Amino acid sequence: MIAPESQPRRKLTIRGAALLAVAFIAGAVVMTGIGILLTNIQSHKDEANEYPLKMVEIGPNEIDPAVWGKNFPREYDAFMKTQDSTISTPFGGSVPYSKLERVPAMVRIWAGYAFSIDYNAARGHYYALIDQKNTKRQGYVKQPGACANCHAAEAPQLIAQMGWENFNHTPYATLSETLHTGSSCADCHDPKTMELRITRPAFVNAMNERGIDVSTATRQEMRTYVCAQCHVEYYFKGDNKVLTFPWDNGLNIDEIEAYYDEIGFKDWTHKETNAPMLKMQHPEFEMWSSGLHAKSGVTCADCHMPYVREGVVKISDHWLRSPLTNLNNACQTCHKQDEQALKERVLTIQERTATLLRRTETALINAIDAISAAQAAGASDSDLEQARTLHRRASMRWDFVSSENSTGFHSPQEAARILADAIDYARQAQVEAINATPK
Repeated sequence: MIAPESQPRRKLTIRGAALLAVAFIAGAVVMTGIGILLTNIQSHKDEANEYPLKMVEIGPNEIDPAVWGKNFPREYDAFMKTQDSTISTPFGGSVPYSKLERVPAMVRIWAGYAFSIDYNAARGHYYALIDQKNTKRQGYVKQPGACANCHAAEAPQLIAQMGWENFNHTPYATLSETLHTGSSCADCHDPKTMELRITRPAFVNAMNERGIDVSTATRQEMRTYVCAQCHVEYYFKGDNKVLTFPWDNGLNIDEIEAYYDEIGFKDWTHKETNAPMLKMQHPEFEMWSSGLHAKSGVTCADCHMPYVREGVVKISDHWLRSPLTNLNNACQTCHKQDEQALKERVLTIQERTATLLRRTETALINAIDAISAAQAAGASDSDLEQARTLHRRASMRWDFVSSENSTGFHSPQEAARILADAIDYARQAQVEAINATPK
């Protein structure tokens, strides 16, 4: 039995042990925090050592990616992978092939236009200038210098030297000898600060018309805007062939059509139907703008240039390519799903869009046949005016989806809507032509 006088001493011993334990835990927490802090400091030191920012001074007019690569070797090495022409996805990739051979209907849909002569699948950004110089379209039409805006890194310097309008209307063949570099770091980055920047006036002008000052854009917005300098629908305005984006009314196909109708613009006259036609280019920005990713704040770079870590360094992957080849970094950061499930989701959208494209092409060919037959039978221009208008409307909508590089994925519901309208207009054109055919 414990003597009464010993009880307080036992209580003090227990209390002391408890205080000692608390002190130990607190000390461990503090030491852990200090350890994390020291590790973080060392990590930043390692990053600074591994990522020298100024091995060389980058001049304000330096466009050679190899020079920038001396300071940013990881980004440069990744960008150089865009030379890889062996990547194949079901509806894209980098393997070169003739789209005219794969989809023969395109030859008649673009009859009388340069794209009916030569139209190949786009390769990586490394080939931006190389493939433009080598296309047969160069010999078919005399392209204006405006075409160099997105294919040559020399464009901003030439614009500064020549003036915006003079640069645009100077024949491409005249400028060609001064063009040696395709996509460059300088297209998107300020050489002093490395901040993202806009270097092409047409995008700035178009955004101003929409009431948007790109100089106030956030960095996240810029991760789309630098791509939207080129991945858009455009036309050459007036005698000076000024590169212009048709966005005054808005970005969707109906608003773009209204813009072209208001100014009475056409790209060419269809060789078979004599309809005044519109050629859509590659409206990735416009299509993306109507999609869920855009509305959720997801940018082009988030999917096509996702962040990656190499050791302690975090960078944007400059190997721009289809997210299907990089699902882990491009998609699973946000979508916590199985990789195969994500791939199947993308391909389902693309397969359904491709099916609608093929059906639209059939409807367009039927409309072309009907209008051509009506002309041969003696139908007048006034008799065929409505049929030709409908042909124009159907063709530009098909082209908007066909020439956009996601096969519908950037905005699946919008792509389906556009193609449904295209099929409808093509069939209406066919009926109008049949009704106008002299009996």
